[in-house]
Amino acid sequence: MSSPLIIPCVDIQSGRAVRLFEGDPDRETVYFDSPLDAARHWVSLGAGLVHLVDLDAATGRGENRAVIAQITGELGVPVEVGGGVRSREAAGDLLRLGVDRVVIGTAAVKHPELVRDLIAAHGPERVVVSLDARGLEVATHGWVQGSGVMVADLTPGLADAGLETLIFTDVTRDGTLRGLDRDLMRQVRQLWTNTLIVGGGVANVDDVRLLQEEHIEGAIVGRAIYEGTLPYPVTLD
Repeated sequence: MSSPLIIPCVDIQSGRAVRLFEGDPDRETVYFDSPLDAARHWVSLGAGLVHLVDLDAATGRGENRAVIAQITGELGVPVEVGGGVRSREAAGDLLRLGVDRVVIGTAAVKHPELVRDLIAAHGPERVVVSLDARGLEVATHGWVQGSGVMVADLTPGLADAGLETLIFTDVTRDGTLRGLDRDLMRQVRQLWTNTLIVGGGVANVDDVRLLQEEHIEGAIVGRAIYEGTLPYPVTLD
């Protein structure tokens, strides 16, 4: 397998580029006042895809649509956006802004038919599902609520709907630099045989090697590249 794809993440809260600790919106670190500057920074270092999360939309505190429109209009590389995308209208609005892929989280659990409808309308290359979990139990509404739904309950239906790319985030490790949980990564890899991107806990190059060993296609990375524990761009010896 080739080296896993490392996708820089820009989390947007109150118009700024931040990272949260264990998904808690009240425990933020501000890395850039401007999310556009953050995205430009990673593109200048070679990023070919940037992952944006509208944290305010995810938690119901507001939205950052104008900032997202500015980034998609100026960045020059593909952008995927998640956070509060819970309807056909919300997904369509983002795609019309120039977003390349919409990321569906809570709605994939609460309204799984939405995933099928969006794939039918826009194609599988423009729709991604993100399952954010504690262990293998899916968390929803900006990671605040446990759903009682297990990842294994959802993956067969997502595959049947035509989904190609699944993002799995370990909420307990997101923003902590604790490293990936190999056993959990292995379990998720067994549950999803199409393209798997993971998030939550990537700390250093050893975690990237773990992804390669477990045949996981890539990871969305934030704090580790912002703080330099994982040099970016990533190279494996």
